[in-house]
Amino acid sequence: MLLVLTGATGTGKTSLSLAVAEALAARGRRAEVVNADAMQLYRGMDVGTAKLPVAERRGIPHHCFDLWSVTETASVAAYRDEARAAIDDVLERGAVPILVGGSGLYVEAVLRELEFPATDPVLRADLEAQGEAMGSEALWRRLAEQDPQAAGRIHSGNLRRVVRALEVVTLTGLPYAASLPEAAPLWRPAARFWVDVANEPLAERLRVRAERMWAEGGLLDEAERLLPQGLADGTTASRAIGYAQALAVLRGAMTAEEGLAETVRLTWRVVRRQRAWFGRDEGAVRLDGLDPDAAAGAVAARASSG
Repeated sequence: MLLVLTGATGTGKTSLSLAVAEALAARGRRAEVVNADAMQLYRGMDVGTAKLPVAERRGIPHHCFDLWSVTETASVAAYRDEARAAIDDVLERGAVPILVGGSGLYVEAVLRELEFPATDPVLRADLEAQGEAMGSEALWRRLAEQDPQAAGRIHSGNLRRVVRALEVVTLTGLPYAASLPEAAPLWRPAARFWVDVANEPLAERLRVRAERMWAEGGLLDEAERLLPQGLADGTTASRAIGYAQALAVLRGAMTAEEGLAETVRLTWRVVRRQRAWFGRDEGAVRLDGLDPDAAAGAVAARASSG
């Protein structure tokens, strides 16, 4: 059975996945990790995504990292196909796949049979141009008129998702919400866990992590190294939290101190959205990311669920 560890940024999903894999190994079951963090799909984006270095993976196989160049536009459907293929391979080897990540739609795309309507590059480019000229808020208001349910689930500042929703509504004449995860059938049985941490310790963890990324972690240096590879031109990668601020610093549009502060502020905003997304999954068991017994609890719960 597939085991799923989801939750907000900074809640300890990565370390918990390693602990769960080792707990399963102690029971005679091998486990392998499959990534469900959208930004960790990009090659070279390591520091700002807190990607676990290969040397620190404790010999546990990891899949679906570094799939795309920084110039490629994120595709949930393409990711789903890669992740499902990896999961099937793990199962065929007799191991336990552990799907780990905080990108809600990516997780749901793997777990559930969602519809992904076709795209129209010309229409999308036109909507993106309108968004750049009018602002994301104006496009979001248009979406709210045409598909209130979808607008209620997409932040008005997320231009990429607002554009995608309007693209689908325009192409199909149907609500975008019809393709979002709402009681869609499961792809295969899964033991689902939602990892969370209380507000105060989580805020401190996020602050410390961001400071390390911007200081000794070398986020600015990493962003500068990725410029020749097209980071500034990437539709998705260039807007990732941390990298967007690093690019602004490199352009002279803000100071490093301002970039760090903006990274922390935007990360916490993402955390609130992630909590709202994963918290509504009534079938997921909540785990405290700071509980030293969380891994054992996840393994025991998985065993009892079959």
